Amino acid sequence: MSRSRLLHLSLALAAAVVLSTVAAVGFGAAAIPIPKVWAVIAHELWPSLAPPADASRAERNIVWELRLPRVLLGALAGAGLAAVGAVLQVVTRNPLADPYLFGVSAGASVGAVLVILYAGTVAGTIGLPAAAFLGALAAMLAVFAAARERDGVVTSERLVLTGVAVAFILSAVTNALIVTGTDRGADSALFWMMGGFGTARWSVLPIPAGLTVAGLVWLWLRAETINTLALGDDAARSLGTDPDRLRLELFVVTALMTGALVSACGGIGFVGLVLPHIARMLVGGHLRALLPVAALGGALLLLWVDVAARSLFAPREIPVGVVTALVGGAFFLWLMRRRPAA
Repeated sequence: MSRSRLLHLSLALAAAVVLSTVAAVGFGAAAIPIPKVWAVIAHELWPSLAPPADASRAERNIVWELRLPRVLLGALAGAGLAAVGAVLQVVTRNPLADPYLFGVSAGASVGAVLVILYAGTVAGTIGLPAAAFLGALAAMLAVFAAARERDGVVTSERLVLTGVAVAFILSAVTNALIVTGTDRGADSALFWMMGGFGTARWSVLPIPAGLTVAGLVWLWLRAETINTLALGDDAARSLGTDPDRLRLELFVVTALMTGALVSACGGIGFVGLVLPHIARMLVGGHLRALLPVAALGGALLLLWVDVAARSLFAPREIPVGVVTALVGGAFFLWLMRRRPAA
């Protein structure tokens, strides 16, 4: 795809994300017209420029205090998980790679569930994301160490197989923690593991927002170097890249992003697996083009998945992770039927 077409596609997706953010705030058990949503947001952002909205206190609280942080967290989670999936698929040259395959999400879940079950509110707003990050980083380091061969070489195949094994082990640890936890804590942990944005507040956003945006910028700036890993380790070395060091850097950055997002919204699968495939169909496999399209597409997807999750059976909500699993599974079945037989 040419640069001008990529720029137009990225701008169109960015505009769709902004418009969808405003529109998504209006959906829910208490529907609020989009002009009123925009008026409330404009007055809160620019009180000296925008007049007070013609909205009740309850409508203002729903828009500003409840739904806008929730919608923004959904967009961040979609963008971050899709970008991490795109990078992992390039690094391992495996189209099935995503944060779940490498045990990153499972490691973050162990840390987060430990805090939910045994620390609760004592951990404060920092405790949960910190524990999730440490769990994600520990899982990544365990995968990296276990996949290393005797001569120090780490191949993509060993990384994938080791990641699957570590993910299973950590999932078993999480389940054991829940089974042996208190009933109330176990219920909270189980609901959190299904994924959702219902607990999003302004106080929750700074850590996932800061780490996700910083991670996206770093990955985009390093896209050319990361792309060399897709050619194989020998080719990457011939181009001046140290594959092992770059993989370690990437694992730390993706663990940071995944840990921060999983701690804020629980386990949401398939976004990091599906969106890179869709983006690759549109712009090809070069990471410099793939990253922005996958990230914006992921944000757009989770914005509307969350709308469906809280609107289809309102006032009851469906966990977002359940909806993404249904959509992602159906997409992969369609993709398998579409591909020619080997």
